[in-house]
Order: sequence, then C-alpha cells, then structure tokens
Amino acid sequence: MAANSIYPIHPITDLKDMLEQSGRLFAEKDAFWIKSDNESYKGIKYREFKKDVDALGTAFLSLGLKGAFIAVIGENRYEWCLTYLAAVNGTGITVPLDKELPPVEVENLLQRSGARAVIFSGKHEKEMRQISASISTVKYYINMDAAEDEQGFMSFNRLLGKGRELLEGGDCSYTDAKINAEEMSILLFTSGTTDLAKGVMLSHKNICWDIMAVSSIIYIDPNDSVLSILPLHHTYECTCGFLLMIYSGCRISFTEGLKHIGKNLKETSPTLLLAVPLILEGMYKKIWEQAAKKKGMTTKLKIALFISGILYDTFKIDVRRKLFHQVHENIGGKMRLVISGAAAIDPKVSKGFRALGVKVLQGYGLTECSPIVTANMENNFRDDSIGMLLPGMEGRIENPNADGVGELVVKGGNVMLGYFGNTLATGKILKDGWLYTGDLCRMDISGFYYMTGRKKNVIVTKNGKNIYPEEVEAYLNKSPYILESLVWGKLDDESEETFVYAQIVPALDMIAEKLGKQDVSQDEAFNAIEPEVKAVNRNKPLYKRIRRFTIREEEFAKTSTKKIKRYVERIE
Repeated sequence: MAANSIYPIHPITDLKDMLEQSGRLFAEKDAFWIKSDNESYKGIKYREFKKDVDALGTAFLSLGLKGAFIAVIGENRYEWCLTYLAAVNGTGITVPLDKELPPVEVENLLQRSGARAVIFSGKHEKEMRQISASISTVKYYINMDAAEDEQGFMSFNRLLGKGRELLEGGDCSYTDAKINAEEMSILLFTSGTTDLAKGVMLSHKNICWDIMAVSSIIYIDPNDSVLSILPLHHTYECTCGFLLMIYSGCRISFTEGLKHIGKNLKETSPTLLLAVPLILEGMYKKIWEQAAKKKGMTTKLKIALFISGILYDTFKIDVRRKLFHQVHENIGGKMRLVISGAAAIDPKVSKGFRALGVKVLQGYGLTECSPIVTANMENNFRDDSIGMLLPGMEGRIENPNADGVGELVVKGGNVMLGYFGNTLATGKILKDGWLYTGDLCRMDISGFYYMTGRKKNVIVTKNGKNIYPEEVEAYLNKSPYILESLVWGKLDDESEETFVYAQIVPALDMIAEKLGKQDVSQDEAFNAIEPEVKAVNRNKPLYKRIRRFTIREEEFAKTSTKKIKRYVERIE
C-alpha cells in the first residue's frame, strides 16, 4: 500500500531539465549561501548557478571527457554541487566518493570506476599526489582550491573560467547535449571497504522519479532553506538535501563541520534540516542537559510541555514556538521540519521535538532506490514507523513469519539499474524488476511499515526463534550510561545453542557523574552497565536475553551516516 499524492508537482524529465526549469523559475532567488573568509555570507542566484554548471560542463567537454567517469571528493560545498551536475548534465558519469576514506580505498575506487578525472578539495591534495604517482587511469586531477595550475594538477577556478570563455565564444557542445534519462549517469559506492563496497548504477530517471514522489507528499516551497550537514556523497543528502532543494527553489547553505552545526544553524536560520538519529538524539539530549544546569528548570520544562500539549491537542492553540523560544533560537529560529533517515530514530526523540514545536518525520531508503522508499507525512505519521511507500511504488513483505515480519521487496521508477560490473550481485537483489532490500519489516492495516532489522543480521536460535539485534541495541542505548552497543549471536559449543552477546561502549561522563568522580575504571564501568543490561533482560523472553556482554573503550567504526560497520566490528 502506497501513500496518495498530496501536493502538486512540476514534471521533470532529467536533471538537466530540472536545472533549466529552476534556473528560469527562480532566476533571481539565492540557490546557495556561501560563507566567505570574513565570516559573512554571499548569495549565488539560480541563474548564476545554472551558468556555472554550463561553463564547467563545457570545460569538461573541452578536455575530452565526453562519456567519461568523473569522480568528486571533498567536503560539502558549492564546487561539489557544480561538479556533480556539470558531470551528469551533458558530460558523462559522476562518481561521488566518501571524503573519509583512506587513500588506499580512494585509489581502489578510482581504478574500479575507471575515472578519467577527479575533482577534489584542497584538503585532499596530498593524497591525490600520492595516488597520481601510482595509477595511470586518471588523466586529470582538478583542485577546487588551487589558484593556478601546478605540477600536472589543474585549478578548478581556472577551468571554470575557461568554460565561461568557451560559452561566450559560442560553444554549445554542452548546452545542446542530449540526455538519455534511462542510462547510467551516477555511480555510487555503498559504505564498506573497497572489497565489500558495491557500485550502484543510477540514472536521471531514478533520481527525478524519487524527487517528484517525495515532493508530492512532503511540502517544500521556494521560501524554504536548508543547512546541509550530512555528507553529499551519500545519496540521502545528495538527492534530498541538494537536488530536491534545487528542484523546489530552496536556498542551500553548508555546515563548516559537525562541531559548528549550532553556530551555522543560528547564522543561516534554515526552515528545513536533514539529519541522522545520532545528531538529533544528541541535540535533544543537550536540551535536557542545559535545563538540568539551572535549578528547577527541568521541572518547569516538563510543566510547560504538559500545558502546551493540552492547549494544542485539545484546543488547537499552538504556543510552543513562543513558550520554547530559546530552543527555537538555538536552531536558527525558523525551523519548521526535520527529516530523519539512514537509521531508526528513538520515537521518544521525535515526539519530544514535536512537543517543543519542531516536526520530525522519519523516512527510509537505500542507495539502490535513489534513495527514498517510504516516508511519514506531516499530518499522517507514526513515530515508530518508517512511513508509507512513496506514491507510485509497489511493495510487499516476502515470506512473513507469524508476526508478519519478512523482507521488504519493492518496485518503482527509483530502483537502480544494477551493480556496476557485478551481474551476480545484481541478480541476487533484482528479480523481475523487484528489489529485495534485505531489510525486515512488517506492515500495519493502514499501510505504515515498521523496521525490525537487517535480514543478514538476524540471530536464529536452535529452536528456530528469530532475534533482531537492532531491537536489542535500541533498548540498551536508551540507558544514559550506554553510549552505543553492538549485538550478535554466539554459538555455545557445549549446548550448541546460539545466545545473545553484546559489546557495549559506556557513557563514561555519565557514569563518572553518577559515581561522583572524574576517572572511571573498566570494572566500574562494567558494574554500572550490568544493572542496565539486567533491566533490559527483564522485559525480554528468555531466548532474547543478553547472556554475556563486554565493555569496549573506543567507539565503533561507522559509515559516513553514523551507522556501525558491523562487518568490521563484529568479532567472533
């Protein structure tokens, strides 16, 4: 069951068509706010952005890059967005790379993709020098921050300038280029090591279909603005935080880093924010920590929430923005909607933000679906659900168990073309147009889906019972003394039974505060965590209970969207 469209959309055939329409419809609006060295913001209008994309694309063609793979790596910034659209809108195939990857993995992905050019920020110059000395497949290295060409590397700004000259001279090779909306134009490598990462092949049609479907159920208009905080190489941020915003005529600003989110929110006053649960849960926790620092403030906050809730729910009188003025000011003062994705958010957090007057909606997607598959809507949502299928999508629960839980299988215009150079892996996940997500879900009678975990992570006991590690982790992570956890099944050699095992990273600052001391030993951390584990076990049937846990000092390795890399961290 899919959601029904709510809002009108303007059709687009491809991303080039999208940019041409936005460049015309929103010509004098700011597409971007860019922070300068003196801390002030400069606006770049839609017509200027369109001209820059055409100029860079023309310059790419002058280098002989027609049909080539063009990689881009760097922090979220204007030049990254220019490169992406210049590559796909008439040049070749764009290959966004994770800026957090070590040089050896970047080199591997450049070779696997056969990239002829790589555009990078100045922070990556050293590793690009190393890579250029060891591989011959990349012909052009283009530095976003170099003022001049030097030592075989090109200056992005000089190349952009060359493109402008070619355009002014009448070169129409790029602007007249035709787009095949159904062929591969974007190659996205999934999170993982180079041996595990798969290259997802997406088309203009895939991305545009997703943009229009999301726009039909979530209201966004040209008055909106967004602060881009998630990495642009990830398809969630790229499709929704960049391309969807350009489609809608919004203004985009970029964070200077996770440590600067609070400052950047105040500076740019966005109305929209795309985030992952880890960030939102941290923000919500900080609100209550700040309240706890002032005597009696926690009680006052609870009373205010209770009163405002009654006024809104019973009389439809909304005083939340005024009552919780300071909270709103701390996130820019104009925030109207936060969209959470990439992992499940604690319902308590989304409910808590809503009580403060900030709507938080949860969605679900995967790179292979461009990426959005399901979403909650502003006036039709469930806090513990990933939402309903996008309009036009088909879906089913494959082989459901007695509880209605099975693998989510979907079909729609956003489903990928396949895995790059890997027909075997493609055949396992794509069957007759249906994509097997690998995610376990159930659906209620209203069409809302509920995620229980990844199919490959399920712990199966000797008597056939299923245990979802993500569910156990969610309960553990609610403890203020647990920072994060990882759960998997271990085989007991004597009984030949599989039991639940957990590795836990303690929240040392909270434990130290509880114990009234500065430093906490591993034994003290274990003793503080043990009753928390027992409390979780009391609410679980015997076969789901954690039989053993260990304490871990450092945090788990994570993907760019803050999901734990299970295949790296899991130790048998």
